[in-house]
Parts: sequence; C-alpha cells; structure tokens
Amino acid sequence: MPDDVTTSPAPAPTAPRSMGEDLRIRYRTARLVAVVAGLLGMILALATPFLPVRVTEATMSWPQDAAATDVELPLMSQVPLQLRATVPCSAVAEMPGDGGMLLATAPTNGQDAALNAMFVRVGAENVDVLDRNVVVATAPRADVESGACSELQIFSDSERTTAEFVGLSDENGNPRSGELTGDLRPLVVGVFSDLPTAVPGLDVTVDVDSRFTSSPTLVKSLAMVLAVLSTALALGALAKLDGTDGRGHRRFLPSRWWKFTGVDVVVVLTLVGWHFFGANTSDDGYLLTMARAAENSGYMANYFRWFGVPEAPFGWYYDVLAAFAKISTASPWMRIPALIAGILCWMVISREVVPRLGRAVRHNRIALWTGGLVFLAFWLPYNNGLRPEPIVALGALLTWCSIERAIATGRLLPAATAVFIGAFTLAAAPTGLMCIAALIAGIRPMTRIIVRRHREVGTLPLLAPIGAAGMLVLVVVFSDQTLAAVLEATRVRTIIGPNEEWWNDFLRYYYLMVQTVDGSLPRRFAFLTMLLCLFTTLFVLLRRRRIPGVAVSPTWRLLGIVFGTIFFMMFNPTKWTHHFGAYAGIAGSLATVTAVVVSASALRSRRNRTIFLAGVLFVLAVSFAGINGWWYVSSYGVPWFDKTVSLSGYQSSSLFLVLFGLALVLVAWQYLREGYAPPPESPETKKGRRIRALAAAPLTVVAAVMVLFEVLSLLKGAVSQYPAYSLARSNIGAVAGQTCGLANDVLVEADPNEGRLEPIIDPADPPANDDPLAGAAPRGFTPDGVPSDLTADYVEVKPGQGNTDNQSVGPTFETGAGGGTTGGSGEQTVNGSTVRLPFGLDPSVTPVLGSYQEGVQEPAALTSSWYALPGITDETPLVIISAAGRIWSYDDTGALTYGQSLLVEYGTRQADGSVEAKGTYLPRDIGPAPSWRNLRVPLADLPDDVDAVRIVANDPNLTGDQWLAFTPPRVPTLERLDAQLGSEQPLLLDWAVGLQFPCQRPFDHWAGVAEMPNYRVLPDRPLAVSSTDTWQSADNGGPLGFAEVLARPEQVPTYLENDWGRDWGSVERYVRFYPNAQPAELTTTEVTRSGLWKPAPMRVYE
Repeated sequence: MPDDVTTSPAPAPTAPRSMGEDLRIRYRTARLVAVVAGLLGMILALATPFLPVRVTEATMSWPQDAAATDVELPLMSQVPLQLRATVPCSAVAEMPGDGGMLLATAPTNGQDAALNAMFVRVGAENVDVLDRNVVVATAPRADVESGACSELQIFSDSERTTAEFVGLSDENGNPRSGELTGDLRPLVVGVFSDLPTAVPGLDVTVDVDSRFTSSPTLVKSLAMVLAVLSTALALGALAKLDGTDGRGHRRFLPSRWWKFTGVDVVVVLTLVGWHFFGANTSDDGYLLTMARAAENSGYMANYFRWFGVPEAPFGWYYDVLAAFAKISTASPWMRIPALIAGILCWMVISREVVPRLGRAVRHNRIALWTGGLVFLAFWLPYNNGLRPEPIVALGALLTWCSIERAIATGRLLPAATAVFIGAFTLAAAPTGLMCIAALIAGIRPMTRIIVRRHREVGTLPLLAPIGAAGMLVLVVVFSDQTLAAVLEATRVRTIIGPNEEWWNDFLRYYYLMVQTVDGSLPRRFAFLTMLLCLFTTLFVLLRRRRIPGVAVSPTWRLLGIVFGTIFFMMFNPTKWTHHFGAYAGIAGSLATVTAVVVSASALRSRRNRTIFLAGVLFVLAVSFAGINGWWYVSSYGVPWFDKTVSLSGYQSSSLFLVLFGLALVLVAWQYLREGYAPPPESPETKKGRRIRALAAAPLTVVAAVMVLFEVLSLLKGAVSQYPAYSLARSNIGAVAGQTCGLANDVLVEADPNEGRLEPIIDPADPPANDDPLAGAAPRGFTPDGVPSDLTADYVEVKPGQGNTDNQSVGPTFETGAGGGTTGGSGEQTVNGSTVRLPFGLDPSVTPVLGSYQEGVQEPAALTSSWYALPGITDETPLVIISAAGRIWSYDDTGALTYGQSLLVEYGTRQADGSVEAKGTYLPRDIGPAPSWRNLRVPLADLPDDVDAVRIVANDPNLTGDQWLAFTPPRVPTLERLDAQLGSEQPLLLDWAVGLQFPCQRPFDHWAGVAEMPNYRVLPDRPLAVSSTDTWQSADNGGPLGFAEVLARPEQVPTYLENDWGRDWGSVERYVRFYPNAQPAELTTTEVTRSGLWKPAPMRVYE
C-alpha cells in the first residue's frame, strides 16, 4: 500500500473467544465506567431543559405616589401577561368639564398609539374604554358621576379583554360592560393620566412578561455539573478502552507543527493586518450590543427584534463575546476570537488536513500556496467580524479532522471528540450543520470500527461516551433557560421571520448575484472558486477513480462535507450570503487537493488544462460583474465601492468574459486536433515536470491577485480618507487608547440656535421687509414657500441585503421617518412663516424662505444680504445652511443630483463697510431631497481673507416639484459626539452602528422592562431606511415599538470631521411626550418554575 494514501488500519485478526473474554475481564472497570458515566451524562444532559429554574416575576402597580405621577414602563414584549385596573367612578369628577385622559397605557400622540394601546377617555358626554382602537365599554358621564357607579373594572389577558362600570345598567337593564375575545392585550409603555392627584381606590396592576429572566436552581446546577463530570469520566474510560489494541496513544499535535513556512507567514500576516485595516461584517454592531446588554438582562436576548426573546439554542458564542465586552468594547479587542479562529483554521489546514490528503498534496508547494490563498480569499470578505461563521469554519475543520484521525487510528476517542466539537459548533450557529455533514461523511468507516471493537469490549461502552459527548451541549444551551422558553422563542422568530422554506434556498445563490455588498466581487469570487474546485475534483475522481499520491477516501469525504453542507444549509431559515463564511476552512482544504488533481490530470491533456483555465476566467467574469462593496464604514475611500471595476471606461467583467470565450475556442481547437497533435510531454522530462508544476497556476495566481486586490482596496481607502475617519485609523487608534471609534470623529451641533451670523446691512440697499435673508430684491421666494409634505425620496432595497425584511427576488422601496425633517406646520417664525422648522431651530429667531408655489408657477430668484463670518476655529469649521427641496449638487464621487441653484457667495469687507465679492461655492449636500438637511461649506475651502458670505438662490424651473427653501447661514460650535452624548445615558444604537460606537451605552433591559433611550444613533440613510428602521420596527418586536411611542424623534445636526460631504449616519433626540414621567418601580419575586412552565403566549403579529 503506498504511503501517500491514508486508510484505516488493517483489522486485527479475529481474536479467539477466550481472548475477547480476557479483554472484557481486563477492562471490566473501564467498561463499567464508560457505560455508567456515559449514560448518566446523557440522561442528565437530556434532563437539563426540563429541570426547574428560578424565574424573576415582575409586577408594576400604579399609582406609585400620592400625585399619581406618570410612569414609563416600556415592555420588551410590548404587551403584559395580564393587566388589571380599578378606577373609582369618583375619579371622573376630578377631570375637567371638557374631558381628558383618565388612564392610558401610552401617550396619545405616540406612534400608532391609538391602534395599539388602551385608553380610558373622559369626554363632555361619555366615558369610553378603548383597547386597540375598539370601544370595549362606554357609559354616559353623568351616570358615572351620579353615585350609582362604584368603580370601573378593566381586565385583559391573552384570551379576553373586559371592562365594566360596576353599578350601572343600560336602558335594557344590562350591565354597562363589554368584552373582546381573543388576544387583544394592549400595548403598554407606561401609565399616564390627566388626574391631578391619586384617587383612593385607584389601582392599575401590570404583570410583566419576564419569563426569560431566569437562573438555574440548585437541582439544575448540580445536574449540569454532574453531566460535565460524568461525560469527562466516560471519555476517559473510552480512552482507556482504545488501548485494547495494544498501541500507545498518538501525540495530539502533528510533528514539527511549530515550524513556520513562507505560506504560513503570508497567511498569518495577512490575517493580522486585515484585523486592523480590513472590512467588518454586517452584524458586528448587532452582536456587540447584544453582548453588552446581556450583562444587565441576565440572558442573551435578541435585542433588536422578536420582542427580546433569547438566542438559545444558538447562542453560546455570544456569551464569549459578552465576556470579552466586560474587558473592552473596542473593535480590535472584540474581534480577537475571529482572528484566532482564522489563524487556527490555517494551522489545521496546513498541519493536519494537507498531510491526510496524501503525499502528492503534502509535498506540493503550489498546492499549499493555492490552499492558503483561496482560504484568504474566503476569509477576508466574510469572517473579519463578530458573526459566528469563523467559529463554524474552525469547528467544521476540527470535526472532520477528528473523524479522519478516528478512521486512521481505529480509535473512538477522536470520534467522540468530533461529535463533541460538532455539537458545540451547531449550537454556535445554524450553519454548524456542516459538522453533521462531516459526521455523516465518516459514518460508514466509523461503523466498521465499532462493529469490530464491540466483540472486544461490547457496544454500549463504546457508544455511551460518544452519546454523552454529543448531548453535553444541552447543558450550555439550556443553562439558564427552559425547554418551554426556548420553544416559545422559536415560535416567535418563526412567525415574525425571516423564515424562508427550504425550497427557497435558491435565493441564497441569487442574492450572491445581486449588485449589493452581500453580492460583492470578493464574496462572489470566494464562493465561485470553491464551486470550481468542488466540481473539478469531483469530475476528475469520477473519471480516474484514483490519483497517484492523493488519499482518495479522505478526499471523497471532503467533497461529501461540501455537498452535505449545501444540502443542510437549505434548512437555514434565512438566506443571506454571509452564511457562506462557514465554508472558509473547507474551501481552503479543497483548493489544496484541487491543485494536485489538476496538475495530475492536466499533464495528460492540453484540452483539460485549457478547460480549467476557462473555468477560472468564467469565475472572474461573474465575480467582476459585482461591485467592490464593503459593509457600512468599511467602504469609506475604497475604489469602486458602489460600482463594478472598470478602467478607462472598460468593464473588467467584459474583458474576462471575452477571455473566457477565447479559451473555449481554444478548447474546441484542441479537441479537433486530438489524434493529430504531438503527444503531451512525459512527466519524466523537464518540460513535463514544469507543466505539472504550473497546471494549477491559474487558480493560484488568480487567488493571489484577488487577495492583493482586496488588501490594496482597503489600504487605499485608509490612505485616501486620512485624516478623516477610516477603519484602519480607528483600529490603530484603539490600540493607542482612543477606543471610541466613530464617536471621536462625528461632530454635533451643541445648539443649532447658536452661531447665527450677524447680517451686514447696506443702508443704501436695505433688505425687503427688514429680512436680511430675503435680500434687497427677492422674487418668488416667500416665508410659506414650502410644501407641507417633505417626505424624502424612496430608497431602493435590493433583494438579499442583510437584515432587511426583503427576502424575495425583487426590490422594495422605503422612505423612512425623517426625525422631524419631513415638513408640516409649526409655530410662526420671525418672518411670519408657519413652516415647521427642523433640527430644533427656534422659530422666534429663525426666518425661512422658499420658492414652492401652488397654482401658476413663476421663476424665483434671491440674493440675501451679506452675513459676517467669525474667525475659523477647530470648533467652528463650517458654514451651515438648513435647506429643503431639490438642489443642484455633486457628491464625493462626482455624481450629480439635479435641482435648482443655491450658491454661497463669499467676499471681503472693505473699509467703507461694503463687501467685495470674491467668488461662489457650491455647498455640499448629502440629501435626502426634498426633506430638510444641512448644506455644508467648509471654511477651510474659502480664501483666508474671506469674512462675509451670502446666499444666491435661483429657481427658474417651473416644474412643480422643483423648488428650494432655506434658513440663514450659521457657523455653529461643534462638539464631538462622544463628549456630547457621553457613555452613561441610555441610547438606542441601531444594530448597524454598535461596533463603531463602543463607548456609548445601549439601553438596558431587565425582567422584561427596557430603559427608555434618550437618543438614537442611526447609520447612513440608505442603510437606516432599508434595514434598521424596518428590522427594529414595532411589528417585528423591535425597540422602536416603545421608543417612538414614548417620544418624538428630532434629528440633531451632525457632521463627519474632515469628510464633510459624507452621510455617515444621524443622531435623533427623543423628545418625550411626558417629560416628567419617571421610570416605573417594579415589584419582583423569585418563583421556581419547571422546564415545561409556559405562561400566556407572547402576542405576535401574524
């Protein structure tokens, strides 16, 4: 048997019956321990989900003081388990004659409050009880105040909602009561009332759904400890039983594992460098915020969706992140697990996988380089963040290698290790199902080993420890949760979704072909390269059966893992492309054997070499049809981040497609010449050896070029952004102690009403109506020349974008909310306008003019008075003009936005008081149109002697939607966001931004009740509108379900330092409808509940 093929050891000759009996007697203790400890470990692990826990049950009673102070009670579940209220009828007499709100579970002007909350409304004539916009019961106010009515009783649970005016009857003698059947529990974000003081007998009790705030009882803790100890003891006994073959245990690490080669240096240095300047992944902010919030909540909740249900059964890796977050939340620190996983993946590939694939792979330098470069091409775009795919990639490799070691040695401890690793990998993320594929791929030879060994020591001593190793993960998954709680969490996630059926898995591959960040050039190349390696190796093995120097059985199992993973991934409920990161380790392993397979087969046929080259070119053509996009801030400064790669107007994908066509023509030519052309060179000749060595070079070279392209793209982004924000600058700064990320670079207007510029009035040419903004001769601009609806233009949500509600083949369109920038009416401004001003601008000192006209359209033009500029400082770098409408502008990429002209003219004041104009500047406009936004003029871009500016506006277009409006220029004082918001007050950090704001504190939640955040931090508008607004919405069980019911969002003007034209995101201040409301005080009790205890089902929008 050649030494390059890894096989199972030859079975020992069948032992005589007496020898088998001797082994059973000799290993009697080990067999007994393996059976007893293994079964005990399995039973205890299986029992863990059913064992009792201590649940913190929370209740809120109101009023909480004599003044009946309003209280905030934002429930994570949005509705309570049960609500009970008793309102004395005498309380109605305390209300004003024209009525008011006697009781409410949400502010009346909160978002969709009428549709979801409960109100006891007192009018001039009637008293009404409304639940979810339906009248439950009503009574004449006079009857309620007459003394015949004693109290109003209200009750609501998951089965019914009732209200009764006790003591009152209608004209038919029936009680004044009503009942709604079904789960119509009201939204509860607090208790609010217009009552001046508490009335004796007034009581509101809210039973909070706090089922997930639980901890293990003593019984459960002991069972879990015993399960761990029993499993460890059983595995020790299994190791002892493995010794029945008379051989000593092999070393754990391969020989000379510590010796580094050139490939190792390149791979490891690239991973370390990418850790600091490379792109992050989509869910990094999501997972960091979950990890941070878990410290206070006591469990790993899905913070942004699904009503805060726990992540179990797929959450133990997030607990590792939570432990890291207790030390530091800086990005380089939090992503260390991914970096370690990447390095370990390569160490396993190069030191454990490659030798098992045969001598030809082990001694082929090009094969090792190909594997390393393909591994990097996969790892860089997918796995440089906090998502669990790096852990899954490592777990899959270790599971497969453990199975291969078990097969090679004929021992079962490695098999138990494989089951243990596979189970924990599966519990890290659903993509861990690829470990099941690895176990299935090796099940036949493992069965042979067990069948052979059971004659010596029996079957149960062999299987019990393996079963215990696989079941032990239940101890971790259900350590603080119960089976009932996890099943309810799963039900909620399934109903809300995304929850695509298995037959829709084609969407995953379709999304890879859509021009989004999730279908970017690097992501396409990685996955398509793996498919090229997969099918190339498969076809060669099917054709030739055996390849000299290649271990065929491990190679077939490797192929089986890939095919099995593709199959099992069908059952993942979401179809996003970031799951492909789990393939990274397997893809690198597959590339090594492909390099050898190609070189061995290509030597026999010129046509085969060309076919493989054509395949590589086709992969490049399809890959380069995608954009060079990276997630959120990772794309800053990166070339072609929003478009396909082109040079001098020529598309790179077209070039590769032409080359692919030429390669096919060459294949046809070589096919026709077969039988006539000279035979290929013998492998014994110098030329033959060179062909063999270079046969796989196209894949190696292309993978190297792609890795270099990705690295240079991000480095170029960092260099071109400097001194503005970039990931590289931020990560390097974090190492130096500046750990607050983007919060150090976002500048906030401390007070938009400060920094107003003084107008320079020319007595010879005074402004019209004494309004400097209007200038001397305005035409067509009026104080009310702004439409009432300033809703921003739609944003296209392309299919397949991560964490969106769009899991379909077509795009959707969203507009977002706007945070007070979408128009409406407000207080009268200083120049008589009734337009609602944005950004907290004070109407008593802020005029506004616009060119919008109803009816007959006329041209509009205006040149304002001059305004004096202060001296430029670090805190006052910008001239700001708040504007609305459609305005002509260019973005940082040179793309034009069509609109009407608004220019800032600058000049120098003369000795006689006049101003000499020096030029004009086109302000930077980040949109969105036609909503209110802040136009920016960097003072550093103006000549040094400029000390005055004015606005020159021109709207000659008579189309109805072509108009513009603006307020006077200002030079506000800017503060860094980190200083303005600090690290103590609670914020709603949208899931996309959490990693970029590690110093700001996300709002906490405990016992089913959340903190009300004071501010919200959003990503750039396209991302916010397409993803965070919808993902975190009320209908999906997100925090917007209570935050925007308790308060009105008001956008705060912000700017990215030294990158003034960048839409980095936004900050919204939550202006509470009840600013004096206090957080409700809870009454909590610890109650022991079984693992099957289930209170009322959570109310989910189906």
